[in-house]
Amino acid sequence: MAMADDRIGSIFITGLRNAHAVEQQALQIMNRQVERLESYPDLEARLRQHIDETKGQAERLEAILDDLGEDHSTFKDTMSELMGNMAALGHSAAGDEVLKNSFADYAFENYEIAAYKSLISMAEAAGVNRAVAPLQQNLREEEAMASWLADHLEGTTQRYLSLEAQGQSGKN
Repeated sequence: MAMADDRIGSIFITGLRNAHAVEQQALQIMNRQVERLESYPDLEARLRQHIDETKGQAERLEAILDDLGEDHSTFKDTMSELMGNMAALGHSAAGDEVLKNSFADYAFENYEIAAYKSLISMAEAAGVNRAVAPLQQNLREEEAMASWLADHLEGTTQRYLSLEAQGQSGKN
C-alpha cells in the first residue's frame, strides 16, 4: 500500500508501532488484574471481554503494518509488556488495589482513545484510507470500555466500601 507522503507515512508507521506496543502493555495489565479479581465478577467479566477485544486490536494493527510492508516493533512490544507487568505489580500491594486499577484503567483507555483518534487523522493525511475502518473499530472498542469503566466506577467503589465495612478485603 503506497502512502501519499513519505514523511507523514513514516510518522504514521511509528504511531502504529507505538499503538501496537500499547496494546501489548494493556494485555499484560489486564491479564494480571483478572488473575486477582475475586469480589468483582462484573469487572472481571468486562476485563476478560476487553482482553479479547485488545487481541483483535493488536491483530488489526499488525494487518495494517503488514499492508504497508512493515512490522511491529518487538523491542517496543517487549518494553511495554514489561511496563504493564510492573504497573500491575505496583498496584497489587495497595490495600485499595481494585480502586487504583479502576482509575488507571480508565486513564489508560482514554490514552488509547486519543492515540486512535490521532492515528485515524494520520492515516487520512498519509492517504492510507484502508487503515481508517480498522482504526475506527479499535477506537469504538476503547470508547466502549472507557464508558463502561466510568459507568461502573461508583458501583465498584461501593462494593469495595461494603466489603471493607464487613471486615473483608475489598482489595481485589
